[in-house]
Amino acid sequence: MPQFAVILPAAGKSSRFRDKEKKPFTNLDGRAVWLRSVELFVTRNDVCQCIVVVNPDDQEMFRRRYGANLAFMNVQVANGGPERFESVDNALALVKQEADFVAIHDAVRPCLTEEQINLVFAEAAQNGAAILAVQVNDTVKRVDGQRRIQSTESRQGLWLAQTPQVFRRDWLFAAYAARAKLGKDITDDAQLVEALGHPVHVVPGSPLNVKITTKADLMLAVAILKSRPDPKPNRPAHPFADEEMWGNTGKK
Repeated sequence: MPQFAVILPAAGKSSRFRDKEKKPFTNLDGRAVWLRSVELFVTRNDVCQCIVVVNPDDQEMFRRRYGANLAFMNVQVANGGPERFESVDNALALVKQEADFVAIHDAVRPCLTEEQINLVFAEAAQNGAAILAVQVNDTVKRVDGQRRIQSTESRQGLWLAQTPQVFRRDWLFAAYAARAKLGKDITDDAQLVEALGHPVHVVPGSPLNVKITTKADLMLAVAILKSRPDPKPNRPAHPFADEEMWGNTGKK
């Protein structure tokens, strides 16, 4: 069985979230957003390692608040860098040798499903690299700086990238080693791997695999999670949920 290391970047500034808590650490129906995301991976037999990337300025708070969770789930912590690529690069330095593939998943995408993970992992194992994505169904307009429509673009063949993005370990390491030579216009890990000439396959994802960027996204994520059947008792997936994590929901 191929083994996967999972990196969850959570070191962003959350400037658009506009809250006293950064979005990975905010409460989402009883648990922190990042915790809901990592819980999707830690119990999988094909996942040998999970690494969460945290801004150095947040490290003291993070370890104090979630130290028991980290220990119980055997989750490692890497230092965040000035940009997302630097953050992922720091985490790559911690990846175990036994990992055949590396998956990168936004810590603020907590509505991912097990089925979606299974599909993108299987596609990467077969073809070397795969990402979740959704087709563009709306009409696409190109506008200028004054928000005036300049043209209507064809949506044929357009997909919106999501995470996880999963790659052969050697492909991803080589892509990061060459990152400085590949230009500054690269926006995600798949594009970095593509720049080295490796094909990256798309697995149909879901619009419900939302990335929490604003408060509206958080409200949507709450609704998505509440709409799903709960196969387990309404309690955390580990015995170390503290009062601070649960917030004011009153759940135990």
